[in-house]
Amino acid sequence: MRRLLVQFRNSSFRSFVRRHGKYAPILFFIGGFIFDMLTLGRIDRTYDLVMLCLHMTSLSFVLYLYNVVDDGKWKNTFLERFEEYFPLAIQFFFGALSSAYVIYFSRSVSLSKTVSFFLILVALLVANEFLKQRISNKYLQFSVYFFLSFTFFTFMIPVAISKMSPALFYISGGISLLCTLTLIILIYFLSPSTRSEIRLGRLLAIILSIYVIINLFYYFRLIPPVPLALDQGIVAHYVEKTGNEYTVTYEKNDSFIFWRDHRLKFVFSPNENVYIYSSIFAPTNLEQSIIHRWKWFNVKTSEWELIEDIGYEIIGGRDEGYRGYTYKSNIWAGEWKVEVITNEELVLGVIDFEISIDENLEPIELVERKF
Repeated sequence: MRRLLVQFRNSSFRSFVRRHGKYAPILFFIGGFIFDMLTLGRIDRTYDLVMLCLHMTSLSFVLYLYNVVDDGKWKNTFLERFEEYFPLAIQFFFGALSSAYVIYFSRSVSLSKTVSFFLILVALLVANEFLKQRISNKYLQFSVYFFLSFTFFTFMIPVAISKMSPALFYISGGISLLCTLTLIILIYFLSPSTRSEIRLGRLLAIILSIYVIINLFYYFRLIPPVPLALDQGIVAHYVEKTGNEYTVTYEKNDSFIFWRDHRLKFVFSPNENVYIYSSIFAPTNLEQSIIHRWKWFNVKTSEWELIEDIGYEIIGGRDEGYRGYTYKSNIWAGEWKVEVITNEELVLGVIDFEISIDENLEPIELVERKF
């Protein structure tokens, strides 16, 4: 064992870290981010669940080790040989957990109403990389930890019990807050160096402020309803279900618009229906009511008017999402959008389109696609 440790101390890896110490933290952060980008798939997969739990547990453990290292607790122990890697490990787990969060949310077709929530994550991560003290800034360190912990529990608890609700979100946040405060207080009372660096009241105030802000974002429906995600959202001329297969007929978009397959300008003929097809990813066994909220933009008032709510139930577990559609026949020209929302009116995505009514126009390149 001693021989292995000597080899490790003289390894090329350690030499590389010491030579590039200035850039090592951000490299480890990016490494964690890329690692999860390449390996994670769906939140209810056993591998994903195990990896996320390992990331969160390991981050908590390494944070504890790192914050008491200045007190000499690991002197003459096995852990002393790895002290210089503690901040790099923290950066790796920060990157891995934030990557997982982005992966699961990026499945949504539209984040237009929830993008502000991502700005919090981006701001914390940018600050983590560019502040002078970086990871040694304990106020920033525990703020990022709490934010990632909060998102971790809001993912994991609904998946574990196959249920979603506002109450469950607040409970998840409360559990995260309790875990974070426990870790902070434990470190504070066990580490004289930490007590000399921070004011406990100020740190707790920062954590509680983040807790309140996240809950306000949720209350005002600015946070996507994790762990649900909108995989597909298409405005179509016809949708037909045959057995377990949906055939969707829609106008194909121009080839240079590679990020969206269907056209947003919908050529409408009298007596025709306008269909909205959506597929929603949900973890296995999770049941949820989904609503298609049809809205029309009134140019006279410059406001969106609610036309109709049409709902259906979904059951999670399908890789490509639980499929469903709604349609309207009484329609008129103008800008439209269909918000795909939960019963609690949390937005999964928004499907925008424009209706053109002209008997001389024909749909452009109609295609059929099976889902």
